[in-house]
Formats: sequence, C-alpha cells, structure tokens
Amino acid sequence: MDNIFNNKINILKALAIMIVVAGHLEFSIIPMFPPYSFQVVLFFFIAGMLYKEKYSFIEFFKRRLKTLLLPYFLYVLVYIGITAAISPLTGKFWGVPVNWYNELIIPFLTGHQLDLISPLWFVPQLFTTLIIYKICSYIPGNNILKTFIYTVFALAAIQMGEFAGNLCVLYLLRTLFSLLFVHLGHMYMTKINGRYNLFTGRIFFIVMCVQSVLWFSNADYTPADGIGLSYILVWGEFDNWLVPIITSLTGIWMSLFIVDIFYDKVKNWTFLQQIGQNTYHIMANHLLVFNFITYLLLAVKGISFDIKNNADIYWFFCPLKTTYFYFVIGLIVTTYLGIFLKNIKRRIFYKVCVNIEQRQKTNT
Repeated sequence: MDNIFNNKINILKALAIMIVVAGHLEFSIIPMFPPYSFQVVLFFFIAGMLYKEKYSFIEFFKRRLKTLLLPYFLYVLVYIGITAAISPLTGKFWGVPVNWYNELIIPFLTGHQLDLISPLWFVPQLFTTLIIYKICSYIPGNNILKTFIYTVFALAAIQMGEFAGNLCVLYLLRTLFSLLFVHLGHMYMTKINGRYNLFTGRIFFIVMCVQSVLWFSNADYTPADGIGLSYILVWGEFDNWLVPIITSLTGIWMSLFIVDIFYDKVKNWTFLQQIGQNTYHIMANHLLVFNFITYLLLAVKGISFDIKNNADIYWFFCPLKTTYFYFVIGLIVTTYLGIFLKNIKRRIFYKVCVNIEQRQKTNT
C-alpha cells in the first residue's frame, strides 16, 4: 500500500511540475484547465497529502528546514554565481542587487531576487504555510470548523489583494490563501481517500459543467490561448472574489482524476517517476535551461542578444515553432540534473559516514 501511495504521489507531482513548466511556456497540457488557475495550489495540496501529524513541532520544523529551506538557500548561492558569471555575456544581471536583505528577506516576501530561480518563490512560502498549519493543528476544533475557518482565510486573502503592493501584506495573503489547500490535501488523505470515490462519471460531468461556467469570468485570455481564469498568487492578483477558489478546486480534482484513471498504465514508467522525484530541481533549473536554449538559438541565427535582454526572463525564441521543444528538453535536462545532484549528495554523505566510522575505530 505504501508503494502504491508513493508511486501515485510521484505521478501526481510529475503532472504538477509539467503543468508548471508548460505554464511558463504559456500553454496548457489539460484542456479547459489552464495552469495559472491551479498550478501553485496543487503543490500546496500535495504538501497537505504528505503532512504527518505524528511529529512534534520542533521535529516538524527541523524536517521542513532541512528539506525546503536548506536546499533553497544553497540554490540561491549557486545562482548568484551563475547570474554573475553570465551577465558579461548577456549584458544584463538577471536579478536585484546582491545584499543580505535581498538574499535573506526578499525570498520570503517575493522570492524574485534572482530571475533565473524565480519559480522557487514557492519554497519559502510553502515552508511558512506548513509551519503555520502545524501551529494551527494545536488549536481545538473539528475538521468541519477548521475547513470553514481556512475558507474564510482564503476569501479574506483575495480581498487583501488590493493592498498587495505592501510586501508584508502580500506575504500574509499568500499564507492565508494557501493554508486552505494544505488543509484540503490533508483532509483528502485522512478522510476521503480510500473511503469515498470522487472519480465517478457524475462528478466528472459536474466538474466539467462548473469549469465551462467559470470561463465566463475569464477576463484576460481566450480559451484558444489556454491561460485563462488565471490569478497570480505570487503577486496577490485576483480578478474575482470566488472564482480563484473554485477553479483551484476543479483543477486539483482534474489532476487527481487523471492520475487515478491512468495510474495502472503509467505506474511503471521510470522517467515519469523520476520527474516526480525531482520536482524541486526541475522547478529550480528549468528557466536556466530555457534561457540557454534561447541564447543558443539566437547565436545560431546570428541575432543579437539584445532582443532577449530587452524582454523579461520568460521570453523565448519563436514560440510558434519551439514551445514544445523547450518543454521536452527542459524536462529531460532538469530531471537528469536532479538525479545527478542527488547522486553527488549520496556520495558525499557516504564518504562522511565512512570517515566518521574510521575515526571511531581509530579512537577505540
């Protein structure tokens, strides 16, 4: 049962990170369910699915510090070096000036201190949300009451969006909004999964009908663009007071549905499992790969790099022809980069353990 759970979680994580990567290339891999309508909260939901009540607060804090913040700030150090190294070649420093405030505080407030790892803004926010959720778990109350309270938090967060220009307010509203989906992920695993079947034909048609109605609120894009119904959680931008919550729920349901119906077909796909096991590294590195591809194509075509430097970090070359090339190469390179980094980590850990053991033998 644990193996099945882990495999399903890996496949769900693989789907989630593919939605993120596709969203940064401005296309949707699930028709009617554009990535910016649920891609971020899907990861909060997954974190809730993995949430364990058995740990004390101190133990929980240490674990999240180790798995989330430590690798995050290691990546920050690496990308300061990468950004500085490529700036003479690109003629631009992709980020804000490097100082203690920008590298230690801004990661929690915006997470956009370095453009190339801006997708990792999610990690400090996830850390904060999980710690707050752990604290809230000690407050008495049944699950229905807590779900109601977290829903009120999310609705309040949407209303706070007009004040998101204040970075402290932005930090608060992102936390209030994301708490609901961590809670729902935890409730799904502890109260629903294995007890109730949410993936019936009737529920499928209800979700599709709801999603089709939601498109009437689409203010920014057309269905052909595949990016409608978006709300930008990272900047606290919401166009509607209720739609962001509903479209998040329909997107999460569709993701769970896809994994449920295709699990037996794809459970033995090694590369899919590897994608799910390396979502952190894919999130951290896919913009670097995208930009490398862009500069390479510009060089091959003999086009000045200025065309790229005058745009933002997400600009890429000839999207009509190259979008899916970026997507496939980005996933492959960053997945195997993650595998490589994990192997390096294991070797270092093994050598440290061997040295400690040898010292202990020598001392005895």
